[in-house]
Amino acid sequence: MAKAIRAAASAKVLLDTGDPEGACNRAYYAMFDAARAALLASNAPVEPEIAKTHSGLISAFSLHLVKTGRVPVALGKALNKAEELRLIADYRGDPIEKEDAAWAVSQAQAFVQAMQARQ
Repeated sequence: MAKAIRAAASAKVLLDTGDPEGACNRAYYAMFDAARAALLASNAPVEPEIAKTHSGLISAFSLHLVKTGRVPVALGKALNKAEELRLIADYRGDPIEKEDAAWAVSQAQAFVQAMQARQ
């Protein structure tokens, strides 16, 4: 969870210094790391190799925490949207609007906080 907290803080710094693409990257990784920590803490029966991939971790998070009602659906949707923004920022090279980056940063902060409260 410490890694998720640091990534969320970095996302805010990047947003504040005018780097929306970097902010989206760190916001997503904050959520990714928090989701991994939440899965580990839940003792969900997830094979270690599944949780090593982005799609595997997101699927396991959805299956074991969102669909069971332990995590709100809105947080699961935010994780998926943040992944989309990161893929655009990191691989497509399209510019990210500041508003989208601000949304990702705020969602990352809320997501990390919610996953911390679960522990």
